[in-house]
Amino acid sequence: MKRIALLIAAVPTLLATTAAAEVIDSSHGGFATRNVAVVAADRHAVWAELVHPENWWSHTWSGDSANLRLDAEAGGCFCETIPAADGFPAGSVEHMRMVTVMPGRVLRMAGSLGPLQAEGLTGTLTVTLEQAGEGRTRITWDYITGGQASFDPAAFATVVDGVQAEFLGGLVGRLGGPVDSPE
Repeated sequence: MKRIALLIAAVPTLLATTAAAEVIDSSHGGFATRNVAVVAADRHAVWAELVHPENWWSHTWSGDSANLRLDAEAGGCFCETIPAADGFPAGSVEHMRMVTVMPGRVLRMAGSLGPLQAEGLTGTLTVTLEQAGEGRTRITWDYITGGQASFDPAAFATVVDGVQAEFLGGLVGRLGGPVDSPE
């Protein structure tokens, strides 16, 4: 109890010694996108393809999706190797970090994708798989991002939604294409 009283008493002193600090912008923004598809494949087949983005992911820093890998376990990395070039060694990019891995049901990753990495934004991509009839799977692809940026994130939402739809489309294409309306 005495330690708490000392900490409380110290707060005004700590605040008084802060040099020229100010909050210059405390607004926040973000957006959420959702894309849905139904495929003629069971959840086992969809999961097996989902965890191999090197087969269907279309946007990379290296220009080659073969450089992607996804470690499907909590804390695992959705990463990309940047090949050595111009006398510099190979590099790497962490696209997202696995936070929920429930095989056949949910894959959730946290992190900012592409140019959003350069901002004070974070995103969460949740891919949910549900049985949608005999031998069919509904894939729901939710991407939510928010935080602080040097631009209005909402103005970027349509572009990001298009890219997310492209990613889901690549996965669906590997699984034989959509079978019917997801609604």
